[in-house]
Order: sequence, then C-alpha cells, then structure tokens
Amino acid sequence: MSELNIVCRLYQKLLKTYGKQGWWPVIRGSSIQYHPGDYSIPNSEEERFQIAIGAILTQNTNWKNAEKALLNLYTARLLAPEKLAKASEYEIAALIRPSGYYNQKTRKIKEFVMHYGCLDEKEKIDSLREFLLSIRGLGPETADSIILYAFKKPIFVIDAYTRRFCAAHNLKTSGDYDDYREFFEKSLRKDHRIFNEYHALIVRWGKESKSTNHNFS
Repeated sequence: MSELNIVCRLYQKLLKTYGKQGWWPVIRGSSIQYHPGDYSIPNSEEERFQIAIGAILTQNTNWKNAEKALLNLYTARLLAPEKLAKASEYEIAALIRPSGYYNQKTRKIKEFVMHYGCLDEKEKIDSLREFLLSIRGLGPETADSIILYAFKKPIFVIDAYTRRFCAAHNLKTSGDYDDYREFFEKSLRKDHRIFNEYHALIVRWGKESKSTNHNFS
C-alpha cells in the first residue's frame, strides 16, 4: 500500500476511534467551547484573534495551561489587539502566568499585536506565512497553527505528536519541519477541514497513547 493510501487510511481510523475534535476551541460566554464538525469557526474577528493568541500561549505547554491564561485575558477584558497593545507587560505577564514562560510570551504577544493589523485573510498562504514568520517569537508551528485554525487555510501543522505518530506508523521519520508538512499535504486532499481535523486527531492520539507505541497498523 502506498504511503498516500496509508495516510488516508490512518485518518479514517483516527476519526472512527476518537470522533471529530472541534478544534480550535473558542471562548463563548465565559468558557472555552469546542465545535465538533463545525469548520466555519472562527466566524468573527474576535474569535480569530483568540485562536492566534492561544497559539502563542500554547508554546511549550499543554492546552489546559494555555486555556487558563487565555481565559484570564478574556476575563480581564484584554483579549483584543488594541487593549493588549496598551496594557503593560507586567499586567499581561501576571494574567498569562499559567501558560509558563510568561515573560517571554508577553513579549511575543506584544510583538504580534503590533503587526496584527497588517494580516490580511485574502493573502495567499505563502505570503501570509512569510509575514507571520517575520514576527519575532513566531516559529513554523505557531505560524501554521494561526494560518490553519485562525485563517482557515490549508496548511498542515507539524508538532511533536505528528513526528511521533509518523514514527509509530512507519511513515516519514526524517527531515525538517517543512519536509513533514509537505509529506502530509501531498498525501491528502488540500482542504483546511481535513488538515484541521487530522492534526487535531493526531494530538488526541498523542495524548491517549502517551509514551506507548499505540498505533492503528
């Protein structure tokens, strides 16, 4: 069986096992809400910005910690570009402390909101990615998460879970970030909904399997 067919088959097995994930969650009311099967989200500028900030907050930590920090910003009425731009670094750092590396992330958030107004959803993926990567503090994983989940454009996100998933299923196990990304993008129909769900399912698999070699072969 070709790797292309294997990648598609694994997607179907993940979907059957775990179901649709409703990722990336957004704040509605006063809580984080998931939206399984609804790929129209984000459907407002506010939700798009939430996802972008969440992608920064989840760097080097788990989502639960990032979620606490995001809700802190929301409760403090600071979860908007203009408000974060005006807030002091001390104030932001105190609110995002649960996410860890809070001083570094505060500087990254400050840098990001300075450029946020220049982001254009009509831009092509390559241009949008180049611009995001030019912002200090945004690496490929964070930039691609913003492109996929906030801007709903088909780019595949690669993280530690994805690399472990590939190793566990005898898929591509070497190369740099973009080698892995291109491998998945060439193996799947170029659809942000598929890329969204597949990556979210791999993360779910990674959390469920933890340190085991659990696979679907």
